[in-house]
Amino acid sequence: MRAAQSTYASAVERAQAGVGCDDLPSSGGYLISAMNWSGASLEAVLRWMGVSKQAVSQSVDLLVLRGYLRRAEDPQDRRKVNLVLTPRGRAAASAAKSAIKAVDVAARARVGAGLFTNTRTTLIALMEMGRRPDQRRR
Repeated sequence: MRAAQSTYASAVERAQAGVGCDDLPSSGGYLISAMNWSGASLEAVLRWMGVSKQAVSQSVDLLVLRGYLRRAEDPQDRRKVNLVLTPRGRAAASAAKSAIKAVDVAARARVGAGLFTNTRTTLIALMEMGRRPDQRRR
């Protein structure tokens, strides 16, 4: 599975470098992509991953410093600060999405649509089995 993940990671890194986003921290690319694709807040993505904001606080600080996220006051609770994607964050996420799609297309062409879909379904099931019960899909 690590080798398969490496195929995706390499494609994403090349695509992001191509749009000037080659300075993402290791977990940063996943975080901004998940926020962009789902429309969820960083806090919601971290809950889904089963980690706290404190656990990735250094990555979050770097994402802000490097212009991928910005801190914004919550309009309904002035004590709260939201983290939102910047245009640079959306560009990095878009590049990642395109790269992942290209890897998927190549893999599907190599093994066939049915086998590709079955493999993806199995991998999703394995990931969900590894989550705590309160993190699993309902």
